[in-house]
Amino acid sequence: MDDHNPMLQDLRRLLASGEITQAVFDQLTGTLGRDSVAAIGEDAKAVGERGMIVGDHANGTFNTGTLIQYIKAGRQPGASADALRKAYLARLMRQCDQVSLMAGDERAGQLRLSRVYTALLTTEQRIESDDFGRREKAPYLSVVDQLNRESKLALLGDPGGGKTSVAHILALAMAGELLGSPDDNLATLTIPIQRRAEEETPAPQHWDHGALLPVRIVLRELATELPDADTAIDANTLLGHVERQLQAAGLGEFLPHLKRELLELGGLILLDGLDEVPDAQDRRVRIKRAVETFAQTFQRCRYLATSRTYAYQQQDWKLQGFAETQLLPFQPWQIEAFVTAWYGQMTALQRLTAVDAEDRAARLTTAAVNNPRIRELAERPLLLTLIAKLQTEKGGNLPEQPEELYARAVDLLLDEWESTKPRRNANGSTEPEPSLAEYLRVGRDRIRKVLDQLAFEAHRDQAEATGTANIAGERLVAALLAAAQDPDAKPQRLTDYLSHRAGLLNEHGNGVYQFPHRTFQEYLAACHLTDDDFPDQLAKLAKQDPQRWREVVRLAAAKAGRGSAASVWLLAETLCPEDVDGNPEDTALPLTETDAWGALLAGQVLSETVDLDRIAKRDESKRERIRDWQLAILRRQALPAVERALAGRSLDALGDPRPEVMTLDGMQFCYVPAGPFWMGDDADDNAKPMHQVDLPAFWIARHPVTVAQWREYVTTSRHRPGDRDSLLGAGNAPALWISWHEALACCRWLSVRWAKHLPSGWRVALPSEAEWEKAARGGLRIPSAPCISVIGNIASAAPQSLRDNIQPQREYPWDIHGHNEDLVNVEHDIGGANAIGVYPQGHSPIGCEDLSGNVWDWTRSLWGEDWQKPAHTYPYRPDEIAREVLSADDSVMRIVRGGCWSAPRFAARCASRVRVRPDGRYGGLGFRVVLCCSPVR
Repeated sequence: MDDHNPMLQDLRRLLASGEITQAVFDQLTGTLGRDSVAAIGEDAKAVGERGMIVGDHANGTFNTGTLIQYIKAGRQPGASADALRKAYLARLMRQCDQVSLMAGDERAGQLRLSRVYTALLTTEQRIESDDFGRREKAPYLSVVDQLNRESKLALLGDPGGGKTSVAHILALAMAGELLGSPDDNLATLTIPIQRRAEEETPAPQHWDHGALLPVRIVLRELATELPDADTAIDANTLLGHVERQLQAAGLGEFLPHLKRELLELGGLILLDGLDEVPDAQDRRVRIKRAVETFAQTFQRCRYLATSRTYAYQQQDWKLQGFAETQLLPFQPWQIEAFVTAWYGQMTALQRLTAVDAEDRAARLTTAAVNNPRIRELAERPLLLTLIAKLQTEKGGNLPEQPEELYARAVDLLLDEWESTKPRRNANGSTEPEPSLAEYLRVGRDRIRKVLDQLAFEAHRDQAEATGTANIAGERLVAALLAAAQDPDAKPQRLTDYLSHRAGLLNEHGNGVYQFPHRTFQEYLAACHLTDDDFPDQLAKLAKQDPQRWREVVRLAAAKAGRGSAASVWLLAETLCPEDVDGNPEDTALPLTETDAWGALLAGQVLSETVDLDRIAKRDESKRERIRDWQLAILRRQALPAVERALAGRSLDALGDPRPEVMTLDGMQFCYVPAGPFWMGDDADDNAKPMHQVDLPAFWIARHPVTVAQWREYVTTSRHRPGDRDSLLGAGNAPALWISWHEALACCRWLSVRWAKHLPSGWRVALPSEAEWEKAARGGLRIPSAPCISVIGNIASAAPQSLRDNIQPQREYPWDIHGHNEDLVNVEHDIGGANAIGVYPQGHSPIGCEDLSGNVWDWTRSLWGEDWQKPAHTYPYRPDEIAREVLSADDSVMRIVRGGCWSAPRFAARCASRVRVRPDGRYGGLGFRVVLCCSPVR
């Protein structure tokens, strides 16, 4: 075959651009020996009619032929603006309607992303609407809902969480609507979806902006095209990339029309893979600048940017003016919907009989509901797709661990990449092409070891710590030839052999290969490191560059743990050795970042991999030491808050030793002395005027009530929680999904339990909003040092020494001015409620923690029945009993204070007032208690 044949070069371009599948390329290149343009065209038509070209729809109403005609017409010299626009949209539809994990499947063109895609939810809930006050649980917003209300949105999620699929579906729906597709259009974005398990009537998603011209930009590709450092970065940086993409597709003349439409009418700009932009040579900073200046220029457009959560949470990488939302893991209904759609397609495509497909769908759905390990995997769309693919093609048992899933998935993809395939000869006949193992005359295990080492080296040498590494074709060929036992194997022949194969490694551009997802690269690197100097080399790498190696450590631990739990303990001990510098309990000694990362990863591998209910005696001291290090990480500033939150989760799994967090009787209280304080905010219509209020002394809980404490209350009091979700989650994190009535009942029960410790006339209560705000700001006079005591000692623990409050009108509880991301959990900084103690520097003047952010606190104070206007305004009078009537009807809303992990930062101010119906529940709403003698009725 002549590599300089223009038809072959054109086909290679189409393959690289995603316009034809590997299978189509393989079939069409077999005709080139006849050197006949007519033959190429006829073969393309035949293959298209069999549905093998990406973009063909099963029902044929808007098939590949239509799209190809649009593209062909747009590539004609002198094509009109309308023809160019249709060609652009048709090409985009064909690119985006693919299931990425079907690489190597010769029938991949038949399986549409649009036919199996399931709408994704975010962690955001409507807390500002009537729905929140009138329902037990506010519904989660879908990605479409979020993008509908936010013109610029950063969509965050874990690897394989569905971020890219969302971008593709949005592009597909917009392009299909603009082209008049009856199948893929705006209707697919607004289909009703179930947002809660108990929801009987699914509500539609909302999209109010019509069909916008979609522009899809893969930021990793843009980063490779950045000009030199001396060239200015502006909106033209992105436009230049779009122009080059159009020119490569033969549609360069569409650029001025595209630019005009974006400026005058707007569009939908899809920026995929922020986390995959390399940090070398300031490319990340420059890409950020390019995106922000483009958004400033094209202000009529809407924007969606995607990124891994932990990568985006670095403050220097956040896009200015972009709201943030985080993908919620697949809920049970979403898992069932995906599985039903998947096996429906298997039946439609005649890969399985209807009976077999129904049986496998039922087995997978049942396993995802009843098996916690399968459910954990199925919550991530990428892994659920892998499970379905494995079950479809292998028919075996479902893997229960992520590492096992990747092991089987790698085998599946290696089968595709390395297997025997049909090859068409010049005369039109076909013959089997040898497998890679046969070609090299080497065992499959040896090929796998080569790939493991290549993955490790690529991961190690990658300039950036995100995204999938490029592996040069010469490097791949050299590694395979070095393992070959065929002295006649030629590099060029091997290059040609590999260039048209897809599976475990795919050609990504001219002579460059990549694994299909970064997770596969990480898994294969983990396999190499479990066989090479384990665990010393792995631990050394992880402590030196934790962001690069953290996923590799987790996968290596799981792989090693399948052989023996002792291997996991050995890894944990190597990450956090007994002779490490410093003492986790000695707060006077600095906690180095290296030691902190080693301890953090040690805690993570133990909590995720080892059965901590069955620990050998020899490992108990290791568990205690690593547990103590998690607590040290939690309370000190060596690592960012998002990592401290992870330490908090590991601490819970390893056994949080803090009685003040894990037990009711160990609960700690902060003393608030009698006297005046400043209440309110002149800049807030619901909280003005700022004025002084005089309150008697009281004690307030240092922390919100935790899940462990709530479980103890439920068990001991035999209370039946209104929502079982209130019992779920880490024991050392705040309890959520609790109504005002339940919180009040707990207070009354505690009043009886602690009666002998309370001064005469005192009781356990929910705080009034005045008590809460005084605890947040402090009075004009505050204790010289926070006075913190357990319930049994409060009678004698009140401090004698007071001092002036240097910031009596502070905006937030801490001593520094303004908002600080390392002091409070709001705006999805963590992605959920954090363990108690993650923000030690965010305490109030009297010692309370998590008053701002993390979870809302119920108060006993009334708002009124009107959602917009409070019935009880300021000035606040402590003797106005009507503000705090406990017997008020449920139509009268109660005030909650402090903001929560998903709320905007202004809600975390000391003076911010929010209202909720007392029978309402919310995934960011908890409570703390006070000990007081205030008139409570």
